Amino acid sequence: MAQNEKILANVLEIFRRNPKKQYQVEQIDRMLKRDRLGDFSDIVKALSFLEQEKKLITDGNGHYQLAQENTIVDGTFKSNSKGFGFVRVEDEETDDIFVAKDYTAYAVDGDQVRVKITAGGNPWNGKGPEGQVQEIIERNLTSLVGEFHPMTDEQVKTSHFIGYVVSTNKKLANYRVYIGENGLKPQKGDMVKVSISNYPDQDNPDSMTGVVIQIIGNKSLPGVDIMAIVSAHDVKTEWNEDALEQSNNIPDHVTPEDIANREDIRDQPTVTIDGDDSKDFDDAVVLWQLPNGNYHLGVHIADVAHYVKENTPLDKEAYTRGNSTYLVDRVIPMLPFRLSNGICSLNEGVDRLVLSCEMELTPEGDRVSYDIHPSVMRSHGRLTYNNVNKVLDSDNNDELEEKYVKLAPMLKEMAELHNALYKKRHQRGAIDFEEPEAKIIVDDQGKPTDIVLHDRGTAEKMIESFMLLANETVAEAFYKKHVPFLYRVHETPDGERIKSFFEFCSAFGLNIAADPNHVKPLDLQKVVSKTTGTPEEAVVQMMMLRSLKQAHYSEEPLGHFGIAAKFYTHFTSPIRRYSDLMVHRMIHAYAEEGTDKEVRDHFTNCLPDVAEQTSTQERVSIDTERETNDLKMTEYMADQVGQHFDAVVSSVTSFGMFIQLPNTVEGLIHISNLTDDFYSFNEKNMTLTGRGTHKQYHVGMPIKVTLTNANVEQHQLDFEIYDPNAPKKAHHDRDNNNRRRGSRGFHNDHGRRNNDRNRSNFRKNGNHPHISKYNH
Repeated sequence: MAQNEKILANVLEIFRRNPKKQYQVEQIDRMLKRDRLGDFSDIVKALSFLEQEKKLITDGNGHYQLAQENTIVDGTFKSNSKGFGFVRVEDEETDDIFVAKDYTAYAVDGDQVRVKITAGGNPWNGKGPEGQVQEIIERNLTSLVGEFHPMTDEQVKTSHFIGYVVSTNKKLANYRVYIGENGLKPQKGDMVKVSISNYPDQDNPDSMTGVVIQIIGNKSLPGVDIMAIVSAHDVKTEWNEDALEQSNNIPDHVTPEDIANREDIRDQPTVTIDGDDSKDFDDAVVLWQLPNGNYHLGVHIADVAHYVKENTPLDKEAYTRGNSTYLVDRVIPMLPFRLSNGICSLNEGVDRLVLSCEMELTPEGDRVSYDIHPSVMRSHGRLTYNNVNKVLDSDNNDELEEKYVKLAPMLKEMAELHNALYKKRHQRGAIDFEEPEAKIIVDDQGKPTDIVLHDRGTAEKMIESFMLLANETVAEAFYKKHVPFLYRVHETPDGERIKSFFEFCSAFGLNIAADPNHVKPLDLQKVVSKTTGTPEEAVVQMMMLRSLKQAHYSEEPLGHFGIAAKFYTHFTSPIRRYSDLMVHRMIHAYAEEGTDKEVRDHFTNCLPDVAEQTSTQERVSIDTERETNDLKMTEYMADQVGQHFDAVVSSVTSFGMFIQLPNTVEGLIHISNLTDDFYSFNEKNMTLTGRGTHKQYHVGMPIKVTLTNANVEQHQLDFEIYDPNAPKKAHHDRDNNNRRRGSRGFHNDHGRRNNDRNRSNFRKNGNHPHISKYNH
């Protein structure tokens, strides 16, 4: 091999090993000098040649990166209502790939596709890669939900289709799904679920065919709108008959046989503390001071595993559902109500079976010892957060029930212990975001009447502290036993994302002295502390959330970055989470059957599937909950079109900006509605800047807006800037320029896609990777 060819091969190999890394000429020179491969001028010539051959891309200032042209990758097709789409590659080594409308190969949203990259992305100008779909590997869309439109008798006779369905999903709304004569026969206006038979192709690019498999109800009936969303996400609502029979055969009281070999703690003043409208109570707590000055903290969790045995119909039903789904006006439970609100619920004044995690703690919050064992308890009080907060905030409790007055000393000691536990978590670096929670109030017809904000008080935070500690204690205890176990994990964030976040923070004068590739929770917690109470608090926390990974379940103890815990699991909510039920089952098995090879092998084999199923179903429930909230929030705002509101910019993209109202409602100001100037998008700083006026919009910026449109079917709110002094008519050319640019915003700037992906992950009621969003 000629010398220059050898240099070319070795230079290219450096880039291929790290396809996303950017190298300077001096770095390449140092790396090749170790192997005595050519001098500096040879390397410059090699880089220049590889750039000309489109193997490398450069910023023109000595930085190079591997080009992606002609690379074949597999990924998930994400469509846009305008016909184009993106292919998302899971390995994170490749940016989302833009696919123009003519090159989608008729892929539908969610399809697994093979795509050829025809133009590589360029990190220096924000342009992402472009490609063409070569093959549809697997169809993800097997069914959809939409409104049925009947055909005339004459049309039915000639086409053999009884009508068509238009999906409620914006990304699928451009397709008509023609319904064959077989299957169910819906009526005009019915919301239905359709099984897809044939997909778009060259002859029928805008249509599919299918069969109606479920009639949800007429769209005008109360509750049908929410059940349509539930059906679209395949959330199971009907119970298997065998599971119901098993549930009905379980006694509704604790029997003498149940109590055998359990510690009797019925005389301890255990209490449940939950929301005013809670119906199922799966955790109880008790606290007293020991003679040595330490505290005894008991966290007692409903022993669901005692009633739901492995591989029974109830267990299979719970596994399929994965968790309970909490919607605006109803709960779709993981277990039948006979269990979730009955024998498994720690109702006041009745005997219940629990798994106990009892801990001795110093007043400073250090855990001295612990014991995890089965017990029988009796709740001495069904307490509410609101009333406990009144006890903690005042010495005058005369207006409260007697049980609160009687329990007040214990509750105040609990608050003191919580403060110590919070301080310890903070010292180790746990990242804690405080934000108001929104509750949508609906009437008996399902119509939203109000959106109420609720700030968490000491009672809520106190129970959170105790549940966190129990979860950590159980995880650590079984890790030390060297047995298979199910963990709740939140992995260290990607270095590139953290680097981008640090660069974003620098715009606010926040210089973070930390290595993005080895970031620690304490590094990010310091950022939260520095910005608390400042105007940039919301924007910095929002951008931090977007830089973090998503929490999930794993059989590997990967740690929990968000709460700075080395070991963490979910132990405290077995009524509503299968993960916790599985943890309880393992605790019982190791205590009753031992930890020999047969027992360990059993859980080793089943845990990966449990981890994947519970993580997947958690995501399904979160998406369903979010979509129903969006629906009802849009419906609530529909009567307020034309009104003006104070708002904050919550996200900035190439096609406009999302804003949030004080009641947490979000909407879009499309770039075509910014008519006073031509605005350009800067992804690095997440800003839109007017070219002529230099007016700038950024995340966290307070603005006044007018609601211009509320599309309830698409759950979409449109706003525009409200300026009473602005001229009534903007310049025509400038308006059209922004409008044209907005219509192809996805194409113009590929960098915004990752931002939008994370925005959807961390919205209100979504799966924030911070403790309060998934612990209770």
